[in-house]
Amino acid sequence: MAIALLPLIAILLGLGIWQVERRSWKLALIDRVEQGLAKAPAPAPGPTEWAAIDANAAYRKLRVTGRYIPCRTKLAQAVTDLGAGKWVMTPLLSDRGFTVFINRGFLPDGQTLPPCKTVANRTVVVTGLLRLSEPKGGFLRANDPAADRWYARDVQAMGQGLTRLAPYFIDADRSGDGWPRGGMTVLRFSNSHLVYALTWFGLAVLTAWFAWRAWHGRDTA
Repeated sequence: MAIALLPLIAILLGLGIWQVERRSWKLALIDRVEQGLAKAPAPAPGPTEWAAIDANAAYRKLRVTGRYIPCRTKLAQAVTDLGAGKWVMTPLLSDRGFTVFINRGFLPDGQTLPPCKTVANRTVVVTGLLRLSEPKGGFLRANDPAADRWYARDVQAMGQGLTRLAPYFIDADRSGDGWPRGGMTVLRFSNSHLVYALTWFGLAVLTAWFAWRAWHGRDTA
């Protein structure tokens, strides 16, 4: 039994070490986001910068100027502190010639957008947070572009046919009290990794104690 428990001890130790590494990553993420939020918005990355965008770019404060393309709006399912509804994802043609999706905010169930052709085609300045595209769909639910049903904000799928489309989208800041309501990005990052690490290490110690008892009992038998 003692020998049989050795692989389990190794697995438990490995899980504990993994949680320690995850804790370090999470603390670095929280620190990076907090530092980024304290800075002034930077210009939205253009095509020459897209290759360098990775997870470390998420939640940067951005600013972009351009005109919305309202008839290309997509609605992605959302559940927020305000209840169930949709994220309003509208592409914006920037004054620098590329297109970027803007998450204009939350639209609760029961609320509707005005007909897209009635929306004034005016220049807007949008500030908000850089968010990475979500190509893997929602939890246990895949996007269905043919039926125009969206569970995750996959900008490439939403923007089929749009040229020079950014591989990220921008969560717009809140502006006014109407709908859609921006500024609802969740910036709470759970950090229970230390508790998990101590749990795995504790189980490893307990298993090692059982192994020692089993081996000691064999020697005295």
